[in-house]
This record gives sequence, structure tokens and C-alpha cells, in this order.
Amino acid sequence: MAEAEELPRTIVRRVVKDKLSRCSEEGEISVSKDGLLAFSESGRIFIHYLSATANDICKESKRQIISAEDVFKALEETEFSEFVRPLKASLEEFRKKNVGKKAALSKGKEDESRKKRKMEAESSDKGEASNNEESSDKGEGSDKGEGEDNQ
Repeated sequence: MAEAEELPRTIVRRVVKDKLSRCSEEGEISVSKDGLLAFSESGRIFIHYLSATANDICKESKRQIISAEDVFKALEETEFSEFVRPLKASLEEFRKKNVGKKAALSKGKEDESRKKRKMEAESSDKGEASNNEESSDKGEGSDKGEGEDNQ
């Protein structure tokens, strides 16, 4: 199996342990390496199956981009409809969190863009001032040089 197709083991371990700790009243449950590998492979196969089904739904609609609605329909078609409601709730929560992040990020980018333009304008102004000074220095030098030759 190619590494690109493997799910990250640390994330699989974290998800499994988190879920098991919520389900168990006895405390932390250990999971063997083989157990984690089985969870990882199961997740990978489920993702492939679900994405293929969502892709078929998308193609039937003559589209090329799979939407969240295609995934919800794929869950229903694959008889995992009990996941649709929690997934929609999770997706909505994710979107709400990201609206705030996007707004802050957008504002930050605007501020950064303004600062950059201001710095560029200042350095441009300094560059022009420096060029003007150099020009006047050269002009003075050439005047002195001409005056010295004439004496």
C-alpha cells in the first residue's frame, strides 16, 4: 500500500482513543498496533467507498465538483444515513468557526496590504530623494570639475 493512501497514524490514534475514552467508564483503553492499523485501513476503505459513491452522484448531476450534499446523499445510498444529521451539525459548526477566522484573516490581509503599500511608497520616496541627491552631487562635481579645468 502506498504511503500517500495511508491515513496519518497519529490522527487515527487520537480519534480512536478520544472516542473510546468517551464510551468507556473504566478509564483509558489501550489499542494495539494491529488494532490501530485495522482502524486506519477501515477508515481508508470507507473514505474510498464514500468518495466513489459521491463521485457517481456528482457525475449523474453532470457536475465535476463533489459538494457536501453529494456526500450526504452518498451516506444515505450506502445505508449510513444515521451519520447525515451529526455530519451536517458538525459541518455547520465548522463553517461558523471559519466565518470568524476568514473575516479576521481577510482584515489582517487588508492591513498587511496597506502596510506593504505604505512601506513601498516610503521606500520609493526615499529612493527618489536619494537619486535626486546623487544627481545634484554629480551636477556639483561636474561644475567644479569644469571650473577647475578653466583655471
